[in-house]
Amino acid sequence: MQFFKKYSLCAAVGACLCGSACAQTVADGVNTICSSPVEFQSGAYKIAGNLYLPKGFDASKKYPAIVVSHPWGGVKEQTAGLYAQRLAQKGFVTFAYDAAYYGQSEGQPRDTEDPAQRVQDIRSAVGYLASRSEVRPDAIGTLGICAGGGYTLHEAQTDPRVKAVASVAAYDVGGAFRNGITGSPVTEEQYQQTLKAAAEEWSRVAAGDKPTVFKLLPDKKDWTKDTNAFTKEAYSYYRETRGASPNAKNLCTLASFGLHAGYYPLEHMDRISPRPVLLIGGEKAESLVFSQQAYDKAAEPKELMVVPGATHFALYDKEEYVGPIVEKLTKFYGSTLNVKD
Repeated sequence: MQFFKKYSLCAAVGACLCGSACAQTVADGVNTICSSPVEFQSGAYKIAGNLYLPKGFDASKKYPAIVVSHPWGGVKEQTAGLYAQRLAQKGFVTFAYDAAYYGQSEGQPRDTEDPAQRVQDIRSAVGYLASRSEVRPDAIGTLGICAGGGYTLHEAQTDPRVKAVASVAAYDVGGAFRNGITGSPVTEEQYQQTLKAAAEEWSRVAAGDKPTVFKLLPDKKDWTKDTNAFTKEAYSYYRETRGASPNAKNLCTLASFGLHAGYYPLEHMDRISPRPVLLIGGEKAESLVFSQQAYDKAAEPKELMVVPGATHFALYDKEEYVGPIVEKLTKFYGSTLNVKD
C-alpha cells in the first residue's frame, strides 16, 4: 500500500470560503444565487452549485458565463468558489459546483473520483448555464483547477459550446497514476500493485462488500522522513484553516484508481482549436509537466503562462498569484466572450 500514500498526494481543492450551503465570504459587490444550492441533472445525479452574478447585475441583460470545476476531493466552497467569485467581479456569470460523489451533490459510493462522470458534470453544467435567462448561450467558457483542469481540457475537446477553456495548475489523474509527478515517480511494480488492488476491489464491491475508502492526505502523525513537500503543502491547504471545508472529507475510494489507469485527457488537445486554450501553471509546481504536455499537444491559439516562483497549491488561494491570474483570465475570456475588463 505504499503506492497509495504516494499517489494520494494529488488530492486537490482550494481557497476556503466556508462549509455551509452557500459561500459566506462573498466578493464585494457579487451577488450569489444560493439560498439553497442551485441544482442541475448530470446523468443519474443531481448536482449542487453556487451561481455568482456580476457586480452591478442587470436582470434585463444577458452575460457571458464560466463553469468552474474543482480539484480532486474538493468542493465548490474552496478554490473553485474563489475563482468564480473573482471572475464574477469582472463581469461574468460564474458557476462553481460540487462534482458527483462530493459535497452536496448526489452520487454513491461517496468520494469516488470517476473521470467519465467528472467530464459529464462539466458538460451538464455548460448546458445548465446555457438554459439560464441571464446567460448568453453562445458565450460560455470553462475553467478547471488541478484535476478539474484536466477534466475541463478533456471536455472542451468534444464540446463546441465551450468558446474558451483555461486551466490553473492542471493535473492529469491518468498520467499521475501511470507515471507519478515530478519528484514522486511511479515504478512499474507500484503501478501493477495498485492496478491489481483496484481490480480486486471492483470484484468485492460487485459481490456486495462495502467500498474500501482511505485518506487522500495522511494525518501529520503518520508523516515520515520521506513525506515530501507536495504532501505537506497539500495538507496546509486542505486540512488546516487555510482551505479546509467540512464538505471536503479527504477521502477516496480504492476503486477510483482503476478508473484512472486508462484515462488520457490530454491526447487530443488539438481538437479544441480554433477555440483558444490558456494553461496556467506554477514555476515550482510538480504539476507543471501536465500544463506543458497539454500545451505541446494543443493547436493554436494557445498560451502557457508559467507563474514565477509559484508552487502548485499557491495558485489556489495566495493573493500574490491569484490576483494576476484573475486579471489574465479576465482578458482571456473577455477577448473570446466579448467582455470588457
